This record gives sequence, structure tokens and C-alpha cells, in this order.
Amino acid sequence: MPRLRPFRSGDEPALAEICLRTADEGADATGMLGDDALWAELFVLPYVARHPDLAWVVETDDGHVAGYVVGTDDTAAFEEWFARDWWPRSASREPRPAESVGRHAELLRYAASRGTGPHRYAEEYPAHLHIDLLPEVQGQGWGRRLVGSLVARLRERGTPGLHLVASAGNTGAVAFYRRLGFDPLASEPGEQAFGMRLD
Repeated sequence: MPRLRPFRSGDEPALAEICLRTADEGADATGMLGDDALWAELFVLPYVARHPDLAWVVETDDGHVAGYVVGTDDTAAFEEWFARDWWPRSASREPRPAESVGRHAELLRYAASRGTGPHRYAEEYPAHLHIDLLPEVQGQGWGRRLVGSLVARLRERGTPGLHLVASAGNTGAVAFYRRLGFDPLASEPGEQAFGMRLD
């Protein structure tokens, strides 16, 4: 039987693998970019570097990490830190010629834009999260437990709201967030944002 536990140092490679294997609207994104590591450098590793206390994992009987939730309680401060400290040291991110267009270049532009202006949802919903589970632990309530752990911690801290942004094409994730009680927010094309008040 899998179990929920707090993130601990040493989980990072497993989290990066899960991120990669779910990055294509819930499906495996291996080989989609010129550098598979880019997914985790944007969407999971900075969170456990800055907020290891806001991360939980699902661990299987054999000690394999098969899912996670990560987050921040202050999106504005996190994005400033990402731009100032994380992204410059993460890697040299000038795209090679083959990566100058398409999804890879789009993600690099996204990374470069983080922390450069006000965040759309941060005032009302200052916290945000990322959650991913491998198929082996999906549909068993682990996603609900992961989000519940983060929500409980954020409420302890007095954080008034939590948001997330999903791909509009990831219909399973969109339905999941609705079931958890997140409210749809005004969103960019191709995305669906959600918010939850915690106060």
C-alpha cells in the first residue's frame, strides 16, 4: 500500500522523473524538448529547493516515489527568487538552433519572464501548487491527499488563497481540480486557472 510522506532531500531525481513522465498534458514528455531536464527545472525542483516544507510525496511499498505536490505560500516572492537566484544558476539557457522555435523555446521564454512583473492571481490567491502522479497511483485518492496536506499547511500559516494553472487540454486534471473545490478563474488561451479561498 502506498503512503504519503513529507518530501526529503534525495527525492529530487524521482520528482524530476515524474515531472517529465507527466508533462505532456498528463502523458510522458520524454524527447519532446531538446533537454528533458527543463521540465523539472521549471515546475518542481525550484519548489523543493525553496520550500521543502511545502512538498509531499506518494511512496510505494518498494520505496519508489510515484507522485508529489509542491508549492509556495507567496507566489510574488517565489517568482522574484526564481528570476534572481534559481534560473541564473540552473543552467545556461540559450537555445541551440534546433530549439529556437516550438515548445522548448516557448518554455525558455516563460522562464525568462518569471518574476518580471505582477502575477495575475497572486493578490487574491498568493499560494500556488504543482501536482503530478504516475499512472500507477492515479485514481486512488492520492491526489486529494496530497493537495489536502498542502492546504492544511497553508491554512496553518494564514495563507488566504491558493491557485494553480493547468493545461486546458488535460481534461482529467481540470475535472480533478473542480472535484476538489477549486473555482475556475479567467485564463489565457490553452490554459485553465483555478483558485481556492483558504480563509
